[in-house]
Amino acid sequence: MIELLKLIESKSRPKLELESLPYSRNQLAPVMSKETIDYHYGELAKGYVDRYNKGEGDPVFNEAGAFLHNIFFPQLMPPKNGNKPKGASLALIERKYKSFDKFRDKMKEEAMKIQGSGWIYMSRTGEIKTIKNHAKRSDIKLLIDWWEHAWALDYQQDKAKYLNNIWRIINWDTVDIRLQGA
Repeated sequence: MIELLKLIESKSRPKLELESLPYSRNQLAPVMSKETIDYHYGELAKGYVDRYNKGEGDPVFNEAGAFLHNIFFPQLMPPKNGNKPKGASLALIERKYKSFDKFRDKMKEEAMKIQGSGWIYMSRTGEIKTIKNHAKRSDIKLLIDWWEHAWALDYQQDKAKYLNNIWRIINWDTVDIRLQGA
């Protein structure tokens, strides 16, 4: 009976899809290696989608995991030195934090408070917020994955170095488009 209920429930839910990467799996190096993308995107993020679609595991957790990864990966781009926000994202950051450097410092301060795994993001109002585990949020405009699989292969235990480097691969045009749709 329980299996039948799970089957009925899974058939009534829409199917999830993992967004395609807007870059090849090796283009984020050296900030994020191909091995990290293969594991993080190709196995873990895909796993949330697959488990949700098959009705396996916790559907809320898997749906939220898919949702968050579908925000995270499309906002990345090949590394660029001196990559900084512009447009709507810069205006919001400067209004809220006075400078991009102060914003990054505040983001780092909040990220380093996360014990274990989670996510850190900038909301539509410029606030820096965290998500423990996985949860869907409607106000995410910039999202950074703080789970170990996002950084451990490339940075070992140095989460701060991961955060310092991730700014090189943030596609601020994507963040700006999200802010315009606020």
